[in-house]
Amino acid sequence: MDIERVLSASARQAIRAEFRFDPRVPLIVCVEFGVEGGPRALWRIGRDLLRQGLRSRSGIGDIQIWPSNPENLEDPENRATAWLQLVSGDMAALFELPIPPLSEWLDHTYELVPAGDELSGVDWDVTTADLLTDRRARSE
Repeated sequence: MDIERVLSASARQAIRAEFRFDPRVPLIVCVEFGVEGGPRALWRIGRDLLRQGLRSRSGIGDIQIWPSNPENLEDPENRATAWLQLVSGDMAALFELPIPPLSEWLDHTYELVPAGDELSGVDWDVTTADLLTDRRARSE
């Protein structure tokens, strides 16, 4: 998806954002941001946070998203974009995302794994063992 990074009130940078969804990890969406010939950055964003942010302000801290024109929620033409702000340490980036294609893509992820079913396939014994093994490995 082609998006723009807002550099200042009058300057923008074209960015390519690749949104990926893995039904095995249904709570998150991975987004890889990059410019042609430049560095790439990978962010993991909560799927529900992303979906809510297309309709109203969502998120606190490092990841926030909100529609550019929330007064016109019923009129898709007047809220065709959303703002996504990402913060890491003392760095921040503001992106403008097109709502219609992102909303359509997100709807598809909810067809694959409906809301409320995200944890239904988790093997809690294996997950707990993995967490404990990882914790032990880090403490050694």
